[in-house]
Amino acid sequence: MRLGLGSGRAVWAAAEALGTSSARPELVVCASPETARLAEAAGLLVVAPDRAPELDLALDGADEVMRDLAVLKGGGGALLREKLVIACARRCVIVAEARKLVARLGERWRLPVEVVRFGWEGTRGRLLAVLDDAECRGDDNGAPFVSDEGHHILDCAIPPGADLGALAAAVKAITGVVEHGLFLEHADTILLGAPDGSLERLVRP
Repeated sequence: MRLGLGSGRAVWAAAEALGTSSARPELVVCASPETARLAEAAGLLVVAPDRAPELDLALDGADEVMRDLAVLKGGGGALLREKLVIACARRCVIVAEARKLVARLGERWRLPVEVVRFGWEGTRGRLLAVLDDAECRGDDNGAPFVSDEGHHILDCAIPPGADLGALAAAVKAITGVVEHGLFLEHADTILLGAPDGSLERLVRP
């Protein structure tokens, strides 16, 4: 199997487990440097995306999920690369804690929107036409966060009752926006793990 790995604690734990599994993948493509580091430490063969443009499966985490398999991601800042990895895969499985299940996306997390750094204040102004708020994410030193692709991330409030499909299209169409954290049609299966060890499986019809 050719496997794509996103980012987050669930994915990192999976990467470590795969290193000692008899079902070790042929190779893995990783969406973040931290995932790549852990996968290599586990003995997995990590390759660049151009070495494996077609993947059998993408495995990723989530910040929020809904029962209709809509997912909000980007809390770690790797949303663009994660979407690129998922786009190369025939199937996508999201692995998350059961507490990530929400009635509506944006309930607990803001929507991350990745924007080019040049003129980002103007992009923020355009985003405010469709979103309730947009704050530039800061790093540990208080400076604006910079993604692996060299962009800023604006964490935005999703308007209550918003049509997520229409909102996703409107945000993506704004000049200066590179990508957003709404993964509405990406997941084929979501696995929700509970503290008692039980597992709930959500599957796209």
